Amino acid sequence: MYFLVMKMRSSRNILPLLSTMIQRTCKFSALPELTKDRYPNVKRGNYSQIDTKHLNFFKDLLGETRVITDENECLGYNTDWIKANRGYSRCVLKPKSTDEVAAILKFCNENLLAVCPQGGNTGLVGGSVPVFDEIVLSTSLMNRIISLDETSGVLTCEAGCILENLEKYLDEHRLIMPLDLGAKGSCQIGGNVSTNAGGLRLLRYGNLQGTVLGLEAVTANGQILDCMSTLKKDNTGFHLKHLFIGSEGSLGLVTKVSIQCPPKPKAVNLAFLGLESFDKILMVFKRCKHELGEILSSCEAIDADSLAATTDNLNLKSPLEKFPFYMVIETHGSDNGHDEEKLNRFLSSLMEDGTVEDGIATNEPSKMNAVWQLRERITEGLIHDGYVFKYDLSLPLENFYSLVGIMKERVGKDAVRVSGYGHVGDGNVHLNVAVKEFSADVLNKIEPFIYEYTSKLRGSISAEHGIGFRKTKYMHYSKSKEAIDLMKSIKKMMDPKGILNPYKVLPQ
Repeated sequence: MYFLVMKMRSSRNILPLLSTMIQRTCKFSALPELTKDRYPNVKRGNYSQIDTKHLNFFKDLLGETRVITDENECLGYNTDWIKANRGYSRCVLKPKSTDEVAAILKFCNENLLAVCPQGGNTGLVGGSVPVFDEIVLSTSLMNRIISLDETSGVLTCEAGCILENLEKYLDEHRLIMPLDLGAKGSCQIGGNVSTNAGGLRLLRYGNLQGTVLGLEAVTANGQILDCMSTLKKDNTGFHLKHLFIGSEGSLGLVTKVSIQCPPKPKAVNLAFLGLESFDKILMVFKRCKHELGEILSSCEAIDADSLAATTDNLNLKSPLEKFPFYMVIETHGSDNGHDEEKLNRFLSSLMEDGTVEDGIATNEPSKMNAVWQLRERITEGLIHDGYVFKYDLSLPLENFYSLVGIMKERVGKDAVRVSGYGHVGDGNVHLNVAVKEFSADVLNKIEPFIYEYTSKLRGSISAEHGIGFRKTKYMHYSKSKEAIDLMKSIKKMMDPKGILNPYKVLPQ
């Protein structure tokens, strides 16, 4: 193992950032106002209200303990984890099997009861919590690992399996999940698939549309659709699985998944770099692709304000002093000696020509984890500033960071912090505007401008978080009218009564 601290070209000493000893009081601990009050233009659909007859059916099906009606117990299912959206569901159902899900949806469809599918509730666009009083259908008890083919690397499991638990299971078999997220300790694979989550290593392993080989889903009328192929190649007719990957539970509820899992790398190395400009980040990334090539697994960009959210608010320590920008570069390979030498040679050349001011490189697990914590916990850190307007955009790389400066000018002193970070390897920027508390005036300064700007650059208004509730009326900035109309037709065909995750994904 090694931990290399590279000398800076400037005369500044290498000192860690001094974190505040007392974490700021989280100004955002109070419950948010109800979504229906914050966004009064959205009206409740003509759905039935749950009554004693409905509850009795669910209790007969699931038993008393898996039907939650206590207001306090329901609260966690009604509120998203960044406390930006809150519904008022009075019923949470926790099935343990696909058959139970099918029976629930069939009954809800017949009785015109709206349903909000929910996995780990780690979503960031309001897609996983009710808008009004929809029944929450939680997959948390559907958490069995069904099988693993160690030869092909295909894992088959239920939708409620937590991503980190799958990682630990696969580690015992020298395999890894192709998906890695900061929320892996809570998020569920069914939710990941339903939102087509991207994550930290999409650059190396691709997105879920490529690694999910098959799935099982239950449609709105309770029909079980078995698309559980475990084959890498299956070219028979329409690829129906893709209807459910990324549709956010609006077409059906994913209950099982088969996923291709790559071999666990024998060598993992990581570098954390300090840079003076975003232009230099682009220079480093371009050279990464050419000089690290086949071992490059992740390339992340972080600005100073994003890093400060973790060091100041969460008391994490940075191994570098303050810089305007930082990069996290990770490699996966099979020969540590080869990879270490290749990475060191690459980093040395960056230092020698002044592209990078300072940096560290390591393959010690504890030190790599400490660096990843600085990146993965940014959202958690930002919440301590107050309310966070979060945006997840795909932009051409030359424009990747441009919105941060523009938004600082538009919002001005109304913001506690405006910052940007994300997956520079795939052009996905996470832009954040933190304010003391939610403000409609600030929201109007940001939206729809941010989506108009993205559209002019032919970017995407959602790179990996999905559309959820928050972005439905802005879908046209990324999709044509014809495309939206076709999506609406598919929704109408598969869910004619509109009971599945209403008010989400498609424009009303």
